[in-house]
Formats: sequence, structure tokens, C-alpha cells
Amino acid sequence: MSIRSMTGFAQVKGQINGQLSFTLSLKSVNHRFLDLHFRMPSDSDDLEMKLRRRLKEKLARGHIELTLSLERGATENFSLNRELVGGYIQAFRAAAAEFNLAADPDLNVVLRIPGALESAVLPADGEVEPVVLAKMEEALAALNEMREEEGHGTERELRQRMAGVQRAREEVEKHRQATLRTYADKLKTRLQELIGSQMEPERILQEAALLVDRSDIQEELVRLNSHVKHFLGLLDEGGEVGKKLDFLLQEMNREANTLLSKTSGLAGEALKITESGLSMKADIEKAREQVQNLE
Repeated sequence: MSIRSMTGFAQVKGQINGQLSFTLSLKSVNHRFLDLHFRMPSDSDDLEMKLRRRLKEKLARGHIELTLSLERGATENFSLNRELVGGYIQAFRAAAAEFNLAADPDLNVVLRIPGALESAVLPADGEVEPVVLAKMEEALAALNEMREEEGHGTERELRQRMAGVQRAREEVEKHRQATLRTYADKLKTRLQELIGSQMEPERILQEAALLVDRSDIQEELVRLNSHVKHFLGLLDEGGEVGKKLDFLLQEMNREANTLLSKTSGLAGEALKITESGLSMKADIEKAREQVQNLE
């Protein structure tokens, strides 16, 4: 399965009968989990449950807004819901009397109340659901097609960012030996200071061990290389890899920070390592921004 973005939009139209049609739209943006929101006509709870089930089957992550609107034909007859309209007018006049206001209800406002006008041609039981569910499949296919198209673009950029991380890692590797020599000189100077200060041998060994531990960045370079290969492997695999890619980028960022920390305060070629490390971190951060939008 291709890598998909969590951003997309799809809209389909359908006809229920000669007087009733509908528009179904799906809008998707990024979210840590699958977050479903529905805007549907009243008394459609059963249909909503079935639509919810279809979405969960086809989508893994994202904030999804589903909107279903019914459209009546121009020649369709409507009847007035006298109970609803009468109740509204009565409440309006009671409020006006209580607050001593001279006002009359606006008929245009009253007729916009949901349910104020009832269709003379209501769809038969079970007539709406199969048509809407069939169109739902069409909308989902269009949504995922758009999400996959955007996912392809994101994948290309992520591969470019990983190539940048690898180039920076290779540059750091070139200057690693020079950095080790700098550390060796620093260690020699430090040991001479400690010996001259008549410090206990155990303390001297502790200081030497600490400097040796901080002296080499080979472990970070190996792990960075492994993380990049794993990252590219997940891109090749495709599917729902957004969370895994985000985790790997966090690990890469941690290795880059450690690498920079180990070489801080050193002059000479160590400054070139700092420059490459900062370039590496920039590519990692840009990749994280992109990954946040992958399913």
C-alpha cells in the first residue's frame, strides 16, 4: 500500500428519488489518531453508525469531517410543521411580553428552523441508506486517491532529506580522526596536570576514562546510519508508517545532539563537524514536519 498523507478532500452527489438528492463530502487533516466528526440530518443515527464503521475500515489516522446534506427538488411541495412553528412563536411573544419589547417574529427566520417545513414527498424507509453507503465508497476512493498523491510528494521530499542526513554524516566521518587527535592532545595535557597535582591514581584513571568516553563519535555515526537505512526501508514498505518514521526521526535528532555535544569546545576540524551536525539537524527537523502529516 502506498504512503498516504492525512490531508484530502472528496465530494460526491447522489439521487435518492425524483424529488430528493444529496451531497456527501469528506475532509481530512492531520491528527495523532482517527478523529471522526459528522454533520448529518436529524434522525440518521443508524446511517451514521454504518458510515462510521466504513471510515474506520478504510482510514487509520486523521481528523475526518463527513458532511451529508439533503437537497429537495424545486417542484416539491412542503407543509408547515404547525406544532413546531406555533411553539416558537408562542415562546417569542412570551419573551417579548416579559421584557416589555415591541417586536414580532420574523417569518423568514422561523421557516429556517430545522423541521419547520416538512416535505410532502418523504423517502421510503430504507431508501436513503443503500444509496448513501454506495456513494460513500466512491467518496472514500476519491479521498484516498488524493491522500496517496500528496503522500508521493511527501515521500520524495523525505528521501531527499535522508540523503542530506547521509551526506552530513559522511562529512563528519571524514573529520573524525582529526577530532580524535585533538582529544588525544587534550587528554595528554589533562593527565599531566593531574599527575603534577599529586592526585590519587584512581582519580586520574577516572578523569582519563571520562575523556576517552567523550572522545569518539563513532557510535553515534553508526546508529545514525542504521536509523537512516531503517527509515528508507519503511518508505519502501509503504502503508501506515507515519508514527514509526516520527519515532526514528526523534532518535536521529538525539544522535545528532550527542554528536554535537561531544565535539563542542574543540577547535580546528571539529568546527567542520559542528557545521555538518547542524546541517544534519536541519534536515531531520524538516523531515519531522513532513512526517506529521503522514498516516
